[in-house]
Amino acid sequence: MSTAVNSSSSSATSVASLPLQPSTGKAQFESAFSKEVTVQEVIVQDEVDLKPGSRRFFDKSPEGNQARKTYLTVFFGGTFMVILLIFTVLPIYWGSLWKIPTRNLNGWVVDFDGGFIGQSVSQALGSNQGSQSRVTWTVIPATNFPGGPQQLSDAVRDEQIWTAVAINPGSTSRLTAALTAPNTSYDGAEVITALGVEARNENAYRSLIRPSLQGTLDVISRTMAKQIAQNAANSTALASVMAASPQTIVSPVYYTIHNLVPFDQAVATASTFVGMLYQVIMGFFVVMIAQGARDASGYQKTLSTKSLVILRLSSSSFAYLMISLFYSLMNLAFKLDVTRKFGNGGFMVFWMVNYVGMLAVALALESLITLLTVRGIGFFMFFWIITNLSVSIFPLEVMPSIFRYGYAAPFYNLSRALRTVVFGTKNHVGQSVGILFAWVVISFITLPLIQWFVRRNETRTPIANEEIGEQRSRTSFETHSTL
Repeated sequence: MSTAVNSSSSSATSVASLPLQPSTGKAQFESAFSKEVTVQEVIVQDEVDLKPGSRRFFDKSPEGNQARKTYLTVFFGGTFMVILLIFTVLPIYWGSLWKIPTRNLNGWVVDFDGGFIGQSVSQALGSNQGSQSRVTWTVIPATNFPGGPQQLSDAVRDEQIWTAVAINPGSTSRLTAALTAPNTSYDGAEVITALGVEARNENAYRSLIRPSLQGTLDVISRTMAKQIAQNAANSTALASVMAASPQTIVSPVYYTIHNLVPFDQAVATASTFVGMLYQVIMGFFVVMIAQGARDASGYQKTLSTKSLVILRLSSSSFAYLMISLFYSLMNLAFKLDVTRKFGNGGFMVFWMVNYVGMLAVALALESLITLLTVRGIGFFMFFWIITNLSVSIFPLEVMPSIFRYGYAAPFYNLSRALRTVVFGTKNHVGQSVGILFAWVVISFITLPLIQWFVRRNETRTPIANEEIGEQRSRTSFETHSTL
């Protein structure tokens, strides 16, 4: 070794003492650069050969200090990002539930009776009695419904309004007759019919509509009973009425709540709500699997941009087609009835809705993983789930105006289409699938653009590094030549 050092020193001295030719200086520089690269390779190899378990966390060596610094930076940086999500993304979900309802749902009151009872009930509801009511009532003329209460029911089922109250025809005349001549079959619950569709949104029906109907109509029923009892107090038929049909005096006006489309399949909660979250998660698995497959095969680097884009879109679309098929079959295994709206073709509609829905939510992840990388895609998925979930619990009509974006959100439209298939609600399949397909088209456009952008930067980076290396080589050579 000493001989080599001395030899090198003597060589350097002899070279320095002679006029340096450009070609000779260049050769010497290249030789020195080659030796420097060799030393670096040895250092790297030594680090690679370091045996597992040979270091401790508080190792004081330069390598240990650098490793500890890197770990703490990445770990606490990532933890800070999660905390940041708590204060930036999670409030979207909490805010969607915080002041429900910020506005009341709309309801109709239709007086098909035209008598004393109809006028009294319509006036009471029209004045929105009850501070706890979550429905704003509007009195609609009976002439708007020539088909009678059945046409009103069809309007509620067709989702023209959230709820409606009908004062049935002949209510006043039946009560008057029962007070004059006792009628043992008189039923005050036939006077008022309240209408709603639970399957449209079970949370709204159970938390807002039904409690409002019960609270308001109970107050009206008690008020009407007191008033009718006072009017009948001086009637000569009071004793006979009380003896034969006391319900005529005790409960002359009452109501029946008719749930036109009940949410009568509990297992449907899995497909119309929680299952949408699972679709995002399954889509995330496919995204990560596809990324790993491209890295393992080398396609991520070796394929042309066009071929890579085609591979990503085609493989993902096929994977989601098969996954949505087995996901739909799994729902059938738990006896989910999908034939109520489209008969025997209901399963195909159910499958295709799930397929387009999965494409809409998962292709967004497939597009952005190229830009955000594996490290960042999880943060976007969290944001994607929360923003979709927040608009899928209660009707957008009762939420703050900022959540109106839900009309275009994938979860909202996927849920509406699935409810049509599963429960037979108003047919939203065409409109909802159209919106979902628009999200698919957006992903089909953005994925190639993002891939092209990232590939261009990857191509430019080695060229830039090579230019920097050449510049450094020229600088070193010129310096050496000067010496």
